[in-house]
Amino acid sequence: MVRGRDAAVLVFDADDTLWENNVVFERVIDDFLAWLDHPTLDRAEIRAVLDDIERANAVAHGYGSKVFLRSLGECLEKLRSRPATAAERAEIDELAAALTAHQVELMPGVAETLDDLATRHELLLLTKGEREEQQRKLDACGLLHHFGAAHIVPEKDVETYRWLAREHGFDPAAAWMIGNSPRSDIRPARAAGMNAVFIPNENTWVLEHDELDPTDHRVIRLGAFPDLVQHF
Repeated sequence: MVRGRDAAVLVFDADDTLWENNVVFERVIDDFLAWLDHPTLDRAEIRAVLDDIERANAVAHGYGSKVFLRSLGECLEKLRSRPATAAERAEIDELAAALTAHQVELMPGVAETLDDLATRHELLLLTKGEREEQQRKLDACGLLHHFGAAHIVPEKDVETYRWLAREHGFDPAAAWMIGNSPRSDIRPARAAGMNAVFIPNENTWVLEHDELDPTDHRVIRLGAFPDLVQHF
């Protein structure tokens, strides 16, 4: 429902924009690096190996806890030049138990800001990842009543944003993608003709980092989620 002449379509990322997510993965990685204790590689070198494995697995298998566990196992096998033992796999599962037990923790001011924005604009939610895992978070977040629709997609690329515009019949030039990831939220949305709001999160996954054009006037950079009400 259009709420007025100045209403805009605001599309929100979920993980690390509406709630904390990657910080939990980072804690597991820290524990994994300490446990692995490689005889010749330091933590940064091991992390570089893991990043390369995660990058390849994201392309081949997508995102989420299951793919992450796969990456940890493959990292161990690569660095130890042998298959992981049953005991090692059990240890990795135990390290990563926090991923499935983690409760959705909203970013400061998210609920109140969405309450405000929903009175003036059309809100949509777009998140990528493994469907069951993402749906669990959506069901637990307590925010879905703000959104006209919530979509879970395997990847957020240019064609995803073009599809979203067709699906909801909006003009990309009058819509805004709001998120923390340059690679998944900002750059592909801009390439699809949308505007964007970049809200950095210091815990953003390294594979979501990318350069943004500092001269692009159709990208707003904000320090915190509640700042949205100053622009919309």
